[in-house]
Amino acid sequence: MSFRWLKPYMPRSLYARAALILALPMVVVLLVVAIAFLQRHLEDVTAQMTLTVSREIDMIVDQADMADNQQEALNKAGPTLEALQMQARFVTPDPEYSADWRRWYDFTGAVVQRNIHFLLPDAQAVLLPSSRQTLVYLETRLGLLELSFDRRRLSPAAPHQLIVTMVFFAVLMTTISFLYMRNQLRPITKMAEAAQAFGRGRVVPYAPRGAVEVRTAGHAFLDMRARIERQIEQRTLMLSGVSHDLRTPLTRLKLGLAMMPEEEAAPLLKDVDEMQSLLDAFLDFSRGASEGTPEAVDPAALLSQIVEDAQRAGRAVELTECEGQGTAMLRPTAIRRAVGNLIGNAVRYGNRAEVSLMMTPKSLRIRVEDDGPGIPPEQRTEAAKPFSRLDPARNQNQGTGVGLGLAIVADIARAHGGALRLGESEKLGGLCADIVIGR
Repeated sequence: MSFRWLKPYMPRSLYARAALILALPMVVVLLVVAIAFLQRHLEDVTAQMTLTVSREIDMIVDQADMADNQQEALNKAGPTLEALQMQARFVTPDPEYSADWRRWYDFTGAVVQRNIHFLLPDAQAVLLPSSRQTLVYLETRLGLLELSFDRRRLSPAAPHQLIVTMVFFAVLMTTISFLYMRNQLRPITKMAEAAQAFGRGRVVPYAPRGAVEVRTAGHAFLDMRARIERQIEQRTLMLSGVSHDLRTPLTRLKLGLAMMPEEEAAPLLKDVDEMQSLLDAFLDFSRGASEGTPEAVDPAALLSQIVEDAQRAGRAVELTECEGQGTAMLRPTAIRRAVGNLIGNAVRYGNRAEVSLMMTPKSLRIRVEDDGPGIPPEQRTEAAKPFSRLDPARNQNQGTGVGLGLAIVADIARAHGGALRLGESEKLGGLCADIVIGR
C-alpha cells in the first residue's frame, strides 16, 4: 500500500515531524482510552445504577396510584421517599416538564435519560440541572408527579474529571517532551547552519554537542570542513606558485626577444603573450572566491560600478534594470571578477551586452546577456568546466580563450552557495548567463 499521497501534507522540518511523531500517538491513546472508558465502564455502571433507581421510582408510583388524591398519595409514599432520600410533589403540567435537559459536557447524562425512558414508559422528562440533582417527571393517575433526588445515585460522581485530568497531564507531559526534544534537535540545527554557511563560503564557529550520534556527526563535519579547506589552500598555493615561478622565465624571454629584430621576434612575442594570458587565467582560477571575506554589500551599487568600469574600458555594456532592494553577503572582489568575466565573454563573442539584477527575499540573480552566437544546449555543461574550449566558430573574429572564464564564474557562484546557469537570451538572442545566489 502506497502512502505517497500523504507526503505533501506532512511537515517538512525535522522538529515538526518529531513533534508529530510524539503528539499523534498521545492523541490516539487519549481518544481510545476516553472512548473505551465512556462506552464500557461509565455506561455499564450508569446503566446498573439507573436500573436500581428506576425500580425504586416504579415502587413509589405504584404506591401513589393506590391513593384517592394527591395529598393521600404523598402521605402513603412518604416513608418510602424518606428511606430512599427522595422528594416528591405534584406539579401543574408545563412545557418545561416535557423535554429532557442536561449540560453539554455531561457525558453520562444521555445514558441516564435514555435508560429511564426505556425502563419507565410513563416518564415525561428527565432534567439533570447539576451534578447533585435529578428531576424526573412522571404521568400518574392523579397528575404529573415530580421526583427529586441526588444525581450521584444514577452515575459515578463527576466522571468528566478523569478525562479532564488525563487531558491536563497529557498536555503537560507533551509540552515537557517538546521542550526536551527542541533542546535535542538544536545541535542538529546548528550543524545544518554551519554546513550551509560553509557551502556559501563562510566559516561560522561550531562546536559539536548533544547526543552521542549528533556529536559524532558534528566531529565528522568539522573533519570534512578542515580537509576541504586544506585542499582549497593547497590548490591555491600550488597554482599560484607555479604561475608565479613561470613569470621569471617569461620575463627573461621578453628581454631576449626585445634584442632581436622586430620581424623575427613578432611570432615569438605573440606566443609569450599567450603564455602570459594563460598564467593570468591560472592565477584567477587559483584564487577563485578565496579573496576577501563575505560582507554585507549592495548588489545594485556593485553592479553599477562594474558596468561603469567596463564602459570606461571601451566595452559596449549597459545596466538595464535592478529589481529589489537590500544587501547580501558577498565577496565583492570575487563577484567583480565573475561579472567581469561574463561581460568580457559577452562583448568578445557579440557586439553588446546587457546586465540586470533581480533580488527577492530568498535569492539574488545577476544576469548578463549578449547578441552573440550563444552556446548550444548540449554544450552548456561542458562550457563551465575548467580548460573547456568550444567550437572555434564561436570565436569568429576573436582569438581563442584559455577555457577558464566560465569555470571561474561557476566556482565563484558555488562558493557563494549558488550556481551558474546558461541559457538563451530571449531579448538579444545570444547567450544568457545567470549567477543565482541564495540569501
